[in-house]
Amino acid sequence: CVAIAGADYCVIAADTRMSTGYNILTRDYSKICKLADKCVMASSGFQADVRALQKQLAARHLIYQHQHNKQMSCPAMAQLLSNTLYYKRFFPYYSFNVLGGLDNEGKGCVFTYDAVGSYEKVGYSSQGSGSTLIMPFLDNQLKSPSPLLLPAQDAVTPLVEAEAIDLVKTVFASASERDIYTGDKLELVIINAAGIRREYMELRKD
Repeated sequence: CVAIAGADYCVIAADTRMSTGYNILTRDYSKICKLADKCVMASSGFQADVRALQKQLAARHLIYQHQHNKQMSCPAMAQLLSNTLYYKRFFPYYSFNVLGGLDNEGKGCVFTYDAVGSYEKVGYSSQGSGSTLIMPFLDNQLKSPSPLLLPAQDAVTPLVEAEAIDLVKTVFASASERDIYTGDKLELVIINAAGIRREYMELRKD
């Protein structure tokens, strides 16, 4: 799973292969879940736990909408996901998530998580078996400012939307050559002011 935030967009992508060991269970499984109109989550890990987590977030979001008569913002959903994971920290959901969308100002935002809810707002992130191959590539191309710099630098990447989509396609093509758990098809979700749209690209099948 990969997410990149830009000035007015967010791109979230994941491959569609679900596998265990040397067995491919399905070549057409979506790892991306829409949580709100401007918030999407991509998850890797144990898919039963991922599905349970998605159901829990959907239920909490529905309660929020009934109480507040509006959808949850992306930063609020990021905090909810962190709380939900941390609440189960002694018997954690075996899922590694990256959450992306647009904040209240319409700027792209990406949040990256570990299994027990520790999270960070970043300009780009990767999770899953291919992340060890993908993150060095993204670091080289995007050169995120250090969070230790003062004054704090904005985390969003300088790329325009089309460049970010091309970069995501390139990193997945690269990862699918070297990682047996990545491949088959790439699903991209692009969130901008116009709404959400999906794109697909074929990857290696072997």
